[in-house]
Amino acid sequence: MNRPAHSPKLYPPAAPAADVGPQGAHTLTTPLTVLFAAAIGIIVMDLFAAQPLTGPIQHSLRLPPSLTGMVAMLPQLGYALGLVLLVPLTDLIENRRLIVRTLWACAALLAVAMVAHHGSLFLAALFFAGASSSVIQMLVPMAASMASEDRRGRAVGNVMSGLMLGILLSRPLASVIAGSIGWRAFYGVAAAADALLALVLATRLPRRTPLVATSYGALLRSLWTLLAGERVLQRHALSAALGMGAFSAFWTAIGLRLAQSPFNFNFYDIALFALAGAAGVVATPIAGWAGDKAFGRAALAIGHVVMLAALVGSGVVGAGWFGFDPSMHRGLAIGLLVIGAAALDAGVVTDQTLGRRAINLLNPAARGRLNGLFVGVFFIGGAAGASAAGAAWAWVGWSGVCVVGLVFAGAAFLLGLLPGAHE
Repeated sequence: MNRPAHSPKLYPPAAPAADVGPQGAHTLTTPLTVLFAAAIGIIVMDLFAAQPLTGPIQHSLRLPPSLTGMVAMLPQLGYALGLVLLVPLTDLIENRRLIVRTLWACAALLAVAMVAHHGSLFLAALFFAGASSSVIQMLVPMAASMASEDRRGRAVGNVMSGLMLGILLSRPLASVIAGSIGWRAFYGVAAAADALLALVLATRLPRRTPLVATSYGALLRSLWTLLAGERVLQRHALSAALGMGAFSAFWTAIGLRLAQSPFNFNFYDIALFALAGAAGVVATPIAGWAGDKAFGRAALAIGHVVMLAALVGSGVVGAGWFGFDPSMHRGLAIGLLVIGAAALDAGVVTDQTLGRRAINLLNPAARGRLNGLFVGVFFIGGAAGASAAGAAWAWVGWSGVCVVGLVFAGAAFLLGLLPGAHE
């Protein structure tokens, strides 16, 4: 494994495979694993739930059309800022205190969004709530640090299942709450959930003191050094970005396709479809186990092939590839689309889980920054996939969306075949 030369300030002498300090006595128990996964699933909803609420929010706050798209975009932009400015603090500040205080800030900002009656205040609250939602990437490396090296892949996989479930369920859950009691109520529920979570984490998380003795400025400057020099990070982050591009392309447009003939799904039908498709997250602990048992190369290849098969199948039953007529076999087409959604999710989380495991086996002194960079890169891939899918849908419909997904998934598959891809 190639490593760049790093400043001693950023990588002080330490045991290479274990964290040192008071937290060393703590292990990742099953209840703590469930807590980490649930916490991440709850928090990640703050980033994606605004997407189906754009219309009601725009109407209520009288936002100009030019700013309507900002409702869904600003949480993501804020999250990216948090990855750069807040997550590196996990390598500098005691982690439990940092996590709890950041989560309190997130709850307060969501409460501001709930009561805001001016568009500018609401959008600002969304942006900074997205930034503080980067607490997710403080929890993941903390969970990894509490697991032994031979079980780290399973630990990361189990925790990651909460992330993917949260992403998949955020849109239908937000829509159901907003449709029943209003969009403001959703932000109130989210604020209360984050505040309660902060209380629980304050009592359940162990203390974790970072290994680094340096300045905040030096940590920020080291981000480019890590990204430019860590080949393991580069390869796995790029692979995860390509997988996330395929994932985002599918989920950006599937609701639009299901609302059309012959499916004619209403909003609640689409929400149920998302719930069924979320079954793919069962792959996360399996992928982690495969990585721990040195089967990571085979598991990654299988994951990529499953993604490709799922997208081809979705093109067949959703766009009529190879002569299939969904109007003649509506029930079969719906069932195969659900299977395709679950299979695509399984392939994507397999890639991400193996990537997480690999980067969390690098130097623990930079674990927070490595996780932040990894997620930042694959979020760029997700944004690219969503953007390309929107253009493809407008141009040629569902068939074009599936082609976009296949391009991303195919590139991930080819990347996995390159020499050294599994360092």
